[in-house]
Amino acid sequence: MLQNLETLDRLQEIEFDSINRGYNSVFRPNRLSLGLVVPIETYPGSPVPTMHQHIKRVRLAEKLGFAAVWLRDVPFNVPSFGDAGQTYDPFVYLGLLAGQTETITLGVASIILPLRHPAHVAKAAATADVLSRGRLLLGVASGDRPEEYPALNLPFGDRGSAFRESFDYIRHMGERSPSFDNGFGSPNGSIDMLPKPTAGKLPLLITGGSQQDPEWIARNGDGWMTYPRNIPVQERIIRSWRSRVEAIGGAAKPIMQPLYIDLTEDPNISPQPIHLGFRLGANHLRAYLKSLEDVGMNHVALNLRFNQADIETTLKCLSDEILPDFQG
Repeated sequence: MLQNLETLDRLQEIEFDSINRGYNSVFRPNRLSLGLVVPIETYPGSPVPTMHQHIKRVRLAEKLGFAAVWLRDVPFNVPSFGDAGQTYDPFVYLGLLAGQTETITLGVASIILPLRHPAHVAKAAATADVLSRGRLLLGVASGDRPEEYPALNLPFGDRGSAFRESFDYIRHMGERSPSFDNGFGSPNGSIDMLPKPTAGKLPLLITGGSQQDPEWIARNGDGWMTYPRNIPVQERIIRSWRSRVEAIGGAAKPIMQPLYIDLTEDPNISPQPIHLGFRLGANHLRAYLKSLEDVGMNHVALNLRFNQADIETTLKCLSDEILPDFQG
């Protein structure tokens, strides 16, 4: 009992830094928010989605009260990977969504830093952040598809060090006329990059290990994107994350994960495993998400790729039966 009270006290003490509109609305201490992975459609039999009604569904997600939509960075349709994401370049698509929405947070999970020059990433991301009035969340990763690296004449084995240098370069671009030396270039303070992010820096969320030491991730990221696991394991992972962040001092940092779901018409269908998620009814989904919230998860990005029911019907069900427990 004493241990539970001590845990409750620690949870009540958690506060996140304030960064931009998107970060502040999606990540709330001791609360779970819900987002959707784009494309918001079913495409289990093909790696390539139709993108049918893609803008209409993002707008519907915003109207229904989802906290965020998440794009992915998939430069090439790699057969072994089996998923081409939303097919559109994430930064071009972010610009479109910034102009087509008003309040929903626009996230990327995640930009593969070693495959792009960080100056381009920094400028494109800051532009999307400004155009959306501070609604951008930028997930970053080192990449897990070896086939993409030779296509760009880049060494797969060096992606860890390239990730760190790219990350550092992007951080510097939030400064005024930065001066630093870096493997990607050496701005000397005589030039500047515009626009600047709305909060003076981009919210950078590191995905998985990204070939980095866990302490480096805790020190440098504004949050961490991890993978779905069973609740007891996820609880241990979250405790370890919080301990690492606490050890470096400063504010707490959020943690998030994706979750594939196939939402059934019957709300009482028990969970049945699918790829990185479950086929289940609304009552069991609510209970599962509550369990994640109880162990400290801050955001879940729901992926409907394997959903068998009509997408609009599923979104309405999620809005009516699930979202009210994870808003406000």
